[in-house]
Amino acid sequence: MDEFNTLDPIGSIYENFFRDRKEKNKSKKKLVGFVSYCLNPNHYHFILKQLAERGIEKFMHRLGVGYTKYFNKRHERTGSLFQGTFKSVHIKSNPYLFHLSVYVNLNNRVHSLGNLVSKSMSSWDEFTDNFEKKTFCAEKRVILDDFKNGEDYRKFAEDVLPSIKERKELEKLLID
Repeated sequence: MDEFNTLDPIGSIYENFFRDRKEKNKSKKKLVGFVSYCLNPNHYHFILKQLAERGIEKFMHRLGVGYTKYFNKRHERTGSLFQGTFKSVHIKSNPYLFHLSVYVNLNNRVHSLGNLVSKSMSSWDEFTDNFEKKTFCAEKRVILDDFKNGEDYRKFAEDVLPSIKERKELEKLLID
């Protein structure tokens, strides 16, 4: 994710994989700031803060196209990797942002991925265990400034998670 988050061209990430880390991503000019993320085996979620004009659009394009090229070359395959275009929603209120952060940080639990949970990665620890530390999610303060500490956020998340899961189940019923 960090590899694609730059205003400068990055070239091939497959070839960059073999280069010295110092040569990679020389630019400090970022397209987006990460608020939170969850990477599941079959999908991902981000809460992003746009830092450059059309930054989210550019970042998502780079991520989709660039990662597909990398994956295809590494696994000697062709074709698309992701289905459809990315979906985005503008967050207009703090309560929605807080609930969405729980949905993203605990997305593997929202979807009850079972044994695939261990293959998921999220910013959950950055919000709870590393509350004060500088981490990958440089923009997490947008949410965490409203909580006393990581335990306060954890309690909030655990309290709202059941209602998020219930709503997700209702959505499934309506679609089926």
